[in-house]
Amino acid sequence: MLRSLWAGASGMIAQQTHLDVVAHNLANVNTSGFKKLRADFQDLIYQINREPGVPVEPDSMVPTGIQVGLGVKVCGTTRIFMQGPLQTSDNATDIALTGEGFYQVTMPDGTIAYTRDSNWKIDANGQVVNHDGYLLEPAIVVPEDATDFAVSQTGAVTIKMPGEVLPEEIGQIELARFINPAGLRSIGRNLFLESAASGAPVVGNPGDEGFGALEQRTLEMSNVQVVEEMVEMIVAQRAYEANSKTIQTADELLRMANNLRR
Repeated sequence: MLRSLWAGASGMIAQQTHLDVVAHNLANVNTSGFKKLRADFQDLIYQINREPGVPVEPDSMVPTGIQVGLGVKVCGTTRIFMQGPLQTSDNATDIALTGEGFYQVTMPDGTIAYTRDSNWKIDANGQVVNHDGYLLEPAIVVPEDATDFAVSQTGAVTIKMPGEVLPEEIGQIELARFINPAGLRSIGRNLFLESAASGAPVVGNPGDEGFGALEQRTLEMSNVQVVEEMVEMIVAQRAYEANSKTIQTADELLRMANNLRR
């Protein structure tokens, strides 16, 4: 059987995954804090018919050898943590993170998850939560009769109470960062979990060395660039088509070989 049949098939499978990644990016073009993914490829094992460097005479050797590759595979999907564009809003709980770091949220089972989603809410108990009601960590509770809610660039949360002139600090937002954020495990809902690849989190305040700053009444939007993804879609489509042509050509060669007569 011709090797090109299987090499072409591996190329079609890889480009299908490539297109899946592009489709996922485009689907999240308006997701707050979303970070796009990139499909990475790796060539498969080689069939070596002649080793390079094999001596042929006392003073000479084979310069290149004969090595035939067996196709391609997707070796990983890398998340690109490039800063997304900022969009101002009139919502006091929209708090964009500019620079490195992640917000921390407490899952129902007590696990700490990490997010770049800057669209926060205040629930019926005055707690700052995400869309799913998961608490911001460390927890911040806003009194029911507070007249103002403000967050500084360094994460200090202040409110004003009726009859009070000076604001009152009620909490401090903390951030986490990782030596390898691309190694975080995605679990959906704009959340990530620590993994062995990401390393342990380093916790600090916004504005500290290595940490980004906060911008209230601002949303960090998705960093997906539609034009780039459309180009990637065309590349994936043409590569898929080219690999299908190699299979068709290999099939035609086999057909001609089968039709040979003495």
